[in-house]
Amino acid sequence: MARFLLSLVFASLLALATVHETQAIEYIVENRALSTPGGVRYRDELGVDYTKQRMRDATEFIWNLFKETTAAERRDTPRISLFVEDREGIAVSSGDIIHVSAKYIEDLPAANLKNDFNWVLYHEITHSLQRNGNGQAPTGVVEGIAEFVTLKSGFIPASFAKPGDGNSWDEGYSVTARFLDYCNGLKDGFVAELNKKMIDGYSNDFFNQLLGKTVEQLWTDYKAKYAN
Repeated sequence: MARFLLSLVFASLLALATVHETQAIEYIVENRALSTPGGVRYRDELGVDYTKQRMRDATEFIWNLFKETTAAERRDTPRISLFVEDREGIAVSSGDIIHVSAKYIEDLPAANLKNDFNWVLYHEITHSLQRNGNGQAPTGVVEGIAEFVTLKSGFIPASFAKPGDGNSWDEGYSVTARFLDYCNGLKDGFVAELNKKMIDGYSNDFFNQLLGKTVEQLWTDYKAKYAN
C-alpha cells in the first residue's frame, strides 16, 4: 500500500510539473475596439476566454511541432498579449504583442470566422516561439515557418498557396510554407531541425546540411514535382 501511495504521489507531482511548464506563458487578451462592429462581433462570437484557450492550444501545438519538449529547448517567452484594435490589415506581432484588426474580424464570413481567426493566432504565436537566426534569417523564411505551422494545424484561409505555387523558395508566407512542407516530407522533422539551427544565426546551407541538397536544387525539384 505504501509503495502504491508513493507511486501515486510521484505521478501527481509529475502531472503538476507538466501543467506548470505548459502554463508558464502568461496570456493577456483585451478587446480595445468595442466601439466598432468588429469589436462587438469579437466579443459576441469569439471572446477573451475562447482566445486565451486557443492561444494555449496553439502554444502546445507549436512546441510539439518544433519537438521542443522541455523549457530548456524553447525560446524564453514569459508573456504573449493579444489586442483587438481599430486598425487596418489583418494582424501584426511585435515584441510578443499581437495586434488584430477589428475590421478584419468584422469582414470574415460567418462560416470562416473561427478557422481564419485561428489561422491568425497560430501564425502570430509562432513568431513568439520560433527562432529567427538572432535576427539574421530572411523575412521570407521566418514568415514561411509561421505559415508552415498554420498549414500543419489545418487552420488556413482559402487564399493559401497551393503546392507548387510561387516564383521563389523564399517568397515567404504560404508559398514558402508549401515548399517547407515538401522539404519536411523528404525528412520528417526537417522544419523542427531548421528552427533549432536558427537559434544563433542563419545560413541557406542549413538546407544542404539537413537534406543533402542546396536550397536552389530543392526548389527546382519541388517545382518539377508540381509542374503538371
